[in-house]
Amino acid sequence: MVKVSVTYCKVAINSLFSESITFYLEDALAGELKVGMLVNVPLGKRVVEGCVLESSIKEEQLLVDFDRSKIKAVIEKNSFDMLLSPEYFSFLEWVSNYYHYPIGMLIFDILPKSKVAKKQRELKFIKGVGEELPFDLNDKQKMAVDKISESLGKGFSKWLVHGVTGSGKSAIYIKLMSKVLAEGKSVLFLLPEINLTPQFLEYFKRFLATSIYSYNSSINSFDRYGLWMELVSNISAKLVVGVRSAIFLPIQNLGLIIVDEEHDNSFKQDGHCSYNARDMALKLGSLKKIPVVLGSATPSVETYYAFTSKQPTNYIPLETRAGEATMPDILMVDSKNDTEEHWPLTTKSVEEIRAALDKNEQVLVFINRLGYSAFLQCRSCGYTFKCPNCSVSLKYYQYNNQLRCSYCDYKDKAPEICPECSNLKIFKKGFGTEKVQEVLAQLFPNKRVERFDRDEITTIKKLESRLESFHSGEIDILVGTQMLSKGHNFQRVNLVLILGIDSQLNRPDFRSNERVYQLLTQVSGRSGRYSGKSNVLIQTLSPEDELFTIVKEHSFDRFYKDELAFRLPFGCPPYGKIVMIYISSRFADKVKHDSRKIADTLLKLKHQTFKTLTVLGPRPAIIEKKANKYTWSIMLSSDNVNELHNVVKTIKNGFDPSTGVSIQYDIDPYTIF
Repeated sequence: MVKVSVTYCKVAINSLFSESITFYLEDALAGELKVGMLVNVPLGKRVVEGCVLESSIKEEQLLVDFDRSKIKAVIEKNSFDMLLSPEYFSFLEWVSNYYHYPIGMLIFDILPKSKVAKKQRELKFIKGVGEELPFDLNDKQKMAVDKISESLGKGFSKWLVHGVTGSGKSAIYIKLMSKVLAEGKSVLFLLPEINLTPQFLEYFKRFLATSIYSYNSSINSFDRYGLWMELVSNISAKLVVGVRSAIFLPIQNLGLIIVDEEHDNSFKQDGHCSYNARDMALKLGSLKKIPVVLGSATPSVETYYAFTSKQPTNYIPLETRAGEATMPDILMVDSKNDTEEHWPLTTKSVEEIRAALDKNEQVLVFINRLGYSAFLQCRSCGYTFKCPNCSVSLKYYQYNNQLRCSYCDYKDKAPEICPECSNLKIFKKGFGTEKVQEVLAQLFPNKRVERFDRDEITTIKKLESRLESFHSGEIDILVGTQMLSKGHNFQRVNLVLILGIDSQLNRPDFRSNERVYQLLTQVSGRSGRYSGKSNVLIQTLSPEDELFTIVKEHSFDRFYKDELAFRLPFGCPPYGKIVMIYISSRFADKVKHDSRKIADTLLKLKHQTFKTLTVLGPRPAIIEKKANKYTWSIMLSSDNVNELHNVVKTIKNGFDPSTGVSIQYDIDPYTIF
């Protein structure tokens, strides 16, 4: 009797609990399936989508003790007719391994939904005009373009353009893009937030003669699918402009990647796969053998250190603004002894705003807090209104007289009396964008005051409309959150007021000073981009803080030198790597139990094998309860990146969490909670 040879394959499925499952192939499929192809496979009583990791596996290549009777057959090829290329697949495997996230889940997180394939419609894109820039580059900009241009087409290289706000980084990008597109290659431009998309699309449309595609959360599922199919099948030169998830787009014939505002924490994904699109851009550039350009007025400490100490020839500083514009004068406004007549604005701030408006200028007011007040409190007994699902106070919104939680969907009508003592006097504590808008509207009744925050700007159309109203001069004062802090060019803004920054200083996070420095510098950069004289007011209770002095003096690299000196003794990044382990459950006792058990295991591993490892915790998260889930955390650090990844693998493979407990690994975290 002739022994029948059965062919097997390994398939990644959308599951947290399995890297891959082995299936056998019927004769009709045995010769058709390739690595990277999508298939439908049985899983229990369900049929699920999968992606082929290995094909054409012979029986003798499987484990000796495998049970043939338990292996099921691949049902069919998936109707989503897409083949992930070997190069693209290598990239996904790296992401999966580095961030310790199952590759099957990663694949189906990023792929467009296949159910829209039969409803395909014409793909929308922008056709660029390709005008010449209306100004000549200055010597510094020309030097940047020339240096980076020499690397085009010569393999992987990485560059940091560290340019103050208004130094003309965008013009450098345009020149580089033009060169790459002229060679018939495509460009990927990554920006941190969707609110910057309209401005850049308009800019690129004017100066680049190419097809321009946009990719962000406002793109519907049909256009998402259409763009994927376009990119897979069409190798013609194009520009793709997108937020962090655009790093996964299968762009053919890619010649250049640019990451603008590379420091921004919006490039870091929270939850699911905790990837950083900036770091992935560098890896993708390496795999594709193309240049990657990072740009920022306030690069991350890690990026600054990597270039200035290890690759200084590829570090390009631009220390002055382009054209006639100069850096704004920055003034600290001490709010300790000010009257409360215009609270939360000081008398000095009100005077400066009035002076700017009298000159027919516009004003930006920045505060990184939503709502009307931070919380409500009873004047009699001190009772505060807390979220029943999270360990935080509820924020008050006056426009609909509502209390809302910042972390879950809980909301309730604002109370008329205290539920504890029935007192009628309930104080509104703290302030947010809504409160500041109200005060400004009262102070300047003949001026239009609007907000620019995520409560007010909920769609891309609202975003474009609000920006257009401000650019056209219909709005006199714009009150905004971090959405306003970077990238925007406003011609008539020569005064920026910054409120509420004190609450962000000295937080229990080694990056707190870096965040404040970046925020202050970026917000300040919105002032005076088209004039020779501009001002920034920073209201603070601590005007003597050294960080404010650095910002005020526009010290180009002093912050970085001071910060690196501070981090070195503690082995904080860039001198070491960090991993956060988050243990979560609806059951507080299970979280405590598993957290302590994992920490004990880690300490044993440290003494036995991983000598460079430091284990901190476990401890409750800063906000321990969110949406009825309790979370504890453990921090791991080491200057040996291989040891750090190996210890994570050991815990992942060897620790079995209690029922109802989930464990998440955050590699290179931006925030520690």
